Amino acid sequence: MKVLIGCETSGIARTAFAALGHDAWSCDIEPAEDRSNRHIVCDIRDGILTWGWDLLAVMHPPCTRLCRSGRQWMSGPGKWTPPKRLPKGRTWADMKAEFELGIDIFTTCWAAPIDRVAIENPEMNDLARDRMPADLPAPHVVQPFWFGEPAYKKTGWFLRNLPALAATTRLPEPARDSDDWKKWNAVHRAPPGPPAPAIAQLPRNDTRRRHAMDTRRDGSGRMTGRRHRHVQQQYAHAGRF
Repeated sequence: MKVLIGCETSGIARTAFAALGHDAWSCDIEPAEDRSNRHIVCDIRDGILTWGWDLLAVMHPPCTRLCRSGRQWMSGPGKWTPPKRLPKGRTWADMKAEFELGIDIFTTCWAAPIDRVAIENPEMNDLARDRMPADLPAPHVVQPFWFGEPAYKKTGWFLRNLPALAATTRLPEPARDSDDWKKWNAVHRAPPGPPAPAIAQLPRNDTRRRHAMDTRRDGSGRMTGRRHRHVQQQYAHAGRF
């Protein structure tokens, strides 16, 4: 199959599909970390989706304002009332702009003229759900520990004409409140990443920039680079698509 891995720079998913014999490419607004010549630097909305792909897998669309944890920054009680607080140094207009970007990228990818589509996203808040297309199914939710990674972090997949992911190396869950259980939940206690202006000032080849971008774009708003690895592992295990 001719496969496009959208919003990926690591090359992990692209390499996994290529190893199975697929004609796999990736694209992102940033260059590929592995410097592959099978990576296209572009905005995924600018036409690449019409290039005759058999499968589109979107790994890290910007969804920080679409997810449930980001709802508090978008609105107060009800819908689109002024939020009670905002992230330091940000405005409500900033939040709305990021929300619109996330909506536009997600809906553009879902509407792509591609038979098989998988888009990674956490559970959406009500404001985002109001803007979703009518044919969008409920997300298929998986956990890192299904694939041998000792951690809790729900990841949702919106799938079209693809089977649900199946656990490959499911780990037994630790007892609640045990030391191991706390370690598995460590990602939820991670400090916030740097704000966008600080990210922009980092050198392009600085790993902190890439990790911060993953945090800003992956939906949790509180993580460093760990979720990036979890999601890529899940799709590497799912290369049967």
